[in-house]
Amino acid sequence: MNHNQVKRKVLLKSLKRKEPFIHLLFWVSYVLFPYLKSIGRDTVYHFQSELIDLLFGMIVFYISYAVFLTSKNKFGKVVFLLLLFCVIGFFNLEMHNWLFRGTHTEAFWYYSINYISTYSILSLFGYVLFLMKKGYKSQQLFDEMNAKKKESELANLKSQINPHFLFNTLNSIYLSALKKEDNTADLILKLSNNFRYVLQDGQDKQVTIKKEITHIRDYLSLQKERLKEKVVIDFNITVDNYEEVISPLLLISFIENAIKYTSMLRGKKHHIKIDIQLEQKSFYFSCQNPCLEENSHMDLDSKSNGIGIENTTKRLEYLYPNKHSLRIHKKNNLFNVDLKIAL
Repeated sequence: MNHNQVKRKVLLKSLKRKEPFIHLLFWVSYVLFPYLKSIGRDTVYHFQSELIDLLFGMIVFYISYAVFLTSKNKFGKVVFLLLLFCVIGFFNLEMHNWLFRGTHTEAFWYYSINYISTYSILSLFGYVLFLMKKGYKSQQLFDEMNAKKKESELANLKSQINPHFLFNTLNSIYLSALKKEDNTADLILKLSNNFRYVLQDGQDKQVTIKKEITHIRDYLSLQKERLKEKVVIDFNITVDNYEEVISPLLLISFIENAIKYTSMLRGKKHHIKIDIQLEQKSFYFSCQNPCLEENSHMDLDSKSNGIGIENTTKRLEYLYPNKHSLRIHKKNNLFNVDLKIAL
């Protein structure tokens, strides 16, 4: 949920909580306004008269609000409100005639027009309140649906596991088992940990930096065993708080991409450099690997790379809007990924 969505949600909750107070303040102002107008003038303020106007004004306001809330017939609303104004205005006039012993009858049209204009304004206030609450509720519903949609998309992006890695790693373990090497059990354990992380911890919204780094270490160990004659991986970590949290599986696609294309190069002992740094919630990740000129695109749009760089880019936009920078570039036959996140 972004800043604007949070702000709207807080505003809607505040409006619901303060609505009775707002209504009370409005009606107190409605009663006192004629008194303030009478100050310094020759007109007399009649409190009993204002209480009668308050009673009928509240009837008009809340019936109007109920009509806007329930009725969908626009023409019917207008006709009903006009009839309401006439009926309420008539009873209001009769109450004033009773209070002031018939003095309002002589100015029938003056008071009738005054009541209708006042009731129209009150009805308009009711309509404004209705629109405000409806607008904020609709926006909240839209935000919730949008958030669910994003969660679904993120779950889908995280669920795309690279089958090639599984097949190649199992093949390496199989060869290790045939040779009866001592590290076979350790490789099986790391592969198990790797997939447990992807299928369990990887589905959480956030994990600790420690868990994410452990997952990357296990993955690199498996790849080093599989490509020990082909690649040399330099993995450097500088972290001031291993309990800081981050969204899982954001880095692995860049590392998969680097290993995939480095393994395609001729020769041996190609160097891959990976750096992870965390200092006071500022997270930095970099990955550098050699590449051929014809592979300069480095599979930026491939779905065969597990989650895929394109998918990771989308996840970053969802999870860290305006809080991250991602730079992917090639220089001197070296492919570089630089990622910064404000956690």
